[in-house]
Amino acid sequence: MKSKILLATIAAFLVAFSANSQGLVGKLKQKAAQAAENALDKKTGTKTGTNDGNQTPDNTGNNGGTNAQTNNPSNRTGGGLISTPPDVKQNLSDAETAYKAGSYGEARYAVQQAMLGVELEIGQKVLKSLPESVNGLKKQEQNDQVTSTGYGWAGLTIQREYINDEEKLFRTTIANNAAWMSSVNMYLANSGYAQQTNGQQNWKQIKVKGYRAVIEFNEGSGYKLSVPLGQSSLIVWDAVNFATEQEVMAAADAFDIDGIKKMLGEQ
Repeated sequence: MKSKILLATIAAFLVAFSANSQGLVGKLKQKAAQAAENALDKKTGTKTGTNDGNQTPDNTGNNGGTNAQTNNPSNRTGGGLISTPPDVKQNLSDAETAYKAGSYGEARYAVQQAMLGVELEIGQKVLKSLPESVNGLKKQEQNDQVTSTGYGWAGLTIQREYINDEEKLFRTTIANNAAWMSSVNMYLANSGYAQQTNGQQNWKQIKVKGYRAVIEFNEGSGYKLSVPLGQSSLIVWDAVNFATEQEVMAAADAFDIDGIKKMLGEQ
């Protein structure tokens, strides 16, 4: 009965998920993982990538451990892998079936895949909300990225680049990244402090659409503007070959920060 209630709760939430329910999803995921950890999967598979001890792999691609030379052709074609996000509903169905059968490892895997599917959906929604162009710079759609670790809501990364013919680049990265957040919060904790080297100011605190932010400048990489959005998310803009700080700020104004924050479920 408990397993039915747990899986039904997860299914009902994820089928009609809302980006504002980030905390609830995390709790549901934790409960599902804990349930799976409490029992071992009774059907274990063989471990891939093992060696039977009779052959020694070498750098030539042969299993015999010889130095034989091969004339294998180099690959010059192929379309790569198709980007296919996990099917949330199917994985929830698989999780329920596996749980009832006592295959807890498979149930946990299916729940994690469902969570990954939800997170990628959120990322794609945020990506579609970003502007098509920024101050004359066109988006490079072929470089759009949405990636996620799919576990713990701590690995979602969304990226889009805007470029023009003069090699001016405005890269937008929206992420749940603890290391980045720690670095930005360190800057913000030093209220009013601005670092200078040889008379040149390297970074300072500013505000972007009412949000506290940090802007940095490096002669080699250009400007970097970081805006925390809550407890775990932030936006980072890298501006290469921008003439002034004001030009960077004008580019950042093209983004709906409030909307992005809401879609990510940040408070």
